[in-house]
Amino acid sequence: MLYTEDINSKGLIQLQKMITLLNGSQLEVGLTGAQNRSVIMLPTVKKPVTGQEAETLKLWGVDPELGAKFIDGLSGEFQILYFDYEGHYMAHPHPEHFTPEYIVQDLLRIADQMNVNRFSYYGYSWLALIGLQLALRTDRMESLIMGGFPPYEGPYEEMRVVTTKTYERALKQHEESGKIHSAEALMKVEELSPDQLDWDNVELKIDPAQTKQFATLYQGLIDFDDQRIQTQLNIPRLAFAGERDTIVYGEKFGSVTVDIAGRLQKHKPVLENLGWTVEIIKGADMDHTKAMQPSTVLPIIHPWLKAHLG
Repeated sequence: MLYTEDINSKGLIQLQKMITLLNGSQLEVGLTGAQNRSVIMLPTVKKPVTGQEAETLKLWGVDPELGAKFIDGLSGEFQILYFDYEGHYMAHPHPEHFTPEYIVQDLLRIADQMNVNRFSYYGYSWLALIGLQLALRTDRMESLIMGGFPPYEGPYEEMRVVTTKTYERALKQHEESGKIHSAEALMKVEELSPDQLDWDNVELKIDPAQTKQFATLYQGLIDFDDQRIQTQLNIPRLAFAGERDTIVYGEKFGSVTVDIAGRLQKHKPVLENLGWTVEIIKGADMDHTKAMQPSTVLPIIHPWLKAHLG
């Protein structure tokens, strides 16, 4: 098992470890930051990329150093427990068992093996809703930040439809072509920006097992009522989204609208009365992708964490 520990030139701890997850695969996990400070779990940290891959990400509005910038922006005052959970399961799909309970067990296993007892959590999009599931299943969380997914009347049914349709299309494409392409390989060769794509007619050249994971996840949330559980949450909580975070899916993806911003704005008074801090990030281009970039997120979550964790 890989295990390294060091103190860098800034006096920050740096620990790297390979953690064996529930499905037997190994995930590289890091812990860095100021010693004896509160821990923030970041399951969204991808390794920086360069060259053409970085340029492609920029076309899609994604900072190729997104993960590193989050770590740099927070590690001076907190310890950061970081890893690329989504990327790992795209490389090691586990489609039949990717339920909320399974993912929560994975995350708690990571915390255990990194000797982290209590922690805050920041997740974006589907990893935001996982943070809510985690908060309901453990008493080890100190605070919760959900970006790009509303914690009240979340679009679970719409996402179940979209992910199921995505899986069905990927499976059909695979059966017709007899080939499987990884999502990473698709990104490397696709150099078009999102506004150049015809989303209703784009072919999904990815492994059906990758897409089925998310259909399994949302199927597992079909009976989840995020209104009834609000009184179970007694930790500091922040929810945010870009004001343009609304995605309209065509017929091939179920003809549904996933309105993240609209739902968060609609229920902002209710959420604030329940103890949430709610931020709607203004900007004509502040869509789902833009609102997850470090330059947008850090000015919101950094002062909030300082205020609530000290």
